[in-house]
Amino acid sequence: MKQLRAAVIGVGYLGRFHAQKYARRADAELLAVVDARVDAAAAVATEIGTRSLGDYRELFGKVDVVSVVTPTPSHFAIAADFLRAGTHVLVEKPVTETVEQAAELIEIAARSGRVLQVGHLERFNPAITAVESLLRQPRFIECQRLAPFRQRGTDVNVVLDLMIHDIDVIQSIVGSEIVALDAIGAPVFSSEIDIANARLRFANGCVANTTASRVSMKTERRMRVFLDDTYLSLDLQQKVVTTISKRDAAAGDALPVTIDEQSFEQGDALADEIAAFLAACRGERAVAVSGEDGLRALQTAIRITRLVTEGHRP
Repeated sequence: MKQLRAAVIGVGYLGRFHAQKYARRADAELLAVVDARVDAAAAVATEIGTRSLGDYRELFGKVDVVSVVTPTPSHFAIAADFLRAGTHVLVEKPVTETVEQAAELIEIAARSGRVLQVGHLERFNPAITAVESLLRQPRFIECQRLAPFRQRGTDVNVVLDLMIHDIDVIQSIVGSEIVALDAIGAPVFSSEIDIANARLRFANGCVANTTASRVSMKTERRMRVFLDDTYLSLDLQQKVVTTISKRDAAAGDALPVTIDEQSFEQGDALADEIAAFLAACRGERAVAVSGEDGLRALQTAIRITRLVTEGHRP
């Protein structure tokens, strides 16, 4: 198996985990971690056993793959530079700050013949992958993603920070265009939107309702999917899936359904995401979450943000 030369750009909270995953892989060699905060980069490099840099441009032509785990406003410039330099890129969500940047990034990747994967981590959640084959032609989807307030991540609103995970999963499941969209929300502890609810209606008749909050007392990630004759309840936090299916009612049977509950190992979604990225870079599989997927989720998230913002204007 070809060993790919790797680097991680941005070693904040999530970037450090990216670096750890690469360092543990036999099919990748982590050459460097990069951060403008040289002390932070040096600390992570020492922990993992690699070198640190303050300028990512020193790596052009020296690495095969990179994870871009910097604040969202810098995603486009860094990812575009590496793609033009012939490097495969895994960029954290949201893919870019604007729809126009995302579209351009997709074009650059296509011209360069390089992989562009977007870090929508929930796609690798064991509870979702376990029932992926069942998630066909849903009628109604309901999502709740709640978290306590933390200063980290408030450079973007809750729609781009949390709800975008569910937006991506919903759109990948439904596979149809959005024909109507309503949204409400409010800032609470920050200057950005901290809680939001959106209702999406698709061309194929499916309706999805999703709520995201970063001002809750507890952490909760749940998805409920209603299909013909089947109801799926997914606890994405605890990795538990409950399936309730209709069956032919026997005479006198008061409950004509079959209930099945399965628990899954917590797993390591980030490790699985990076493994899928490296496999795509070697040409062994299709890109798990493409640039087009990231663009589609970003478009919807921005539409929701605008609706919420306009609802608060005097």
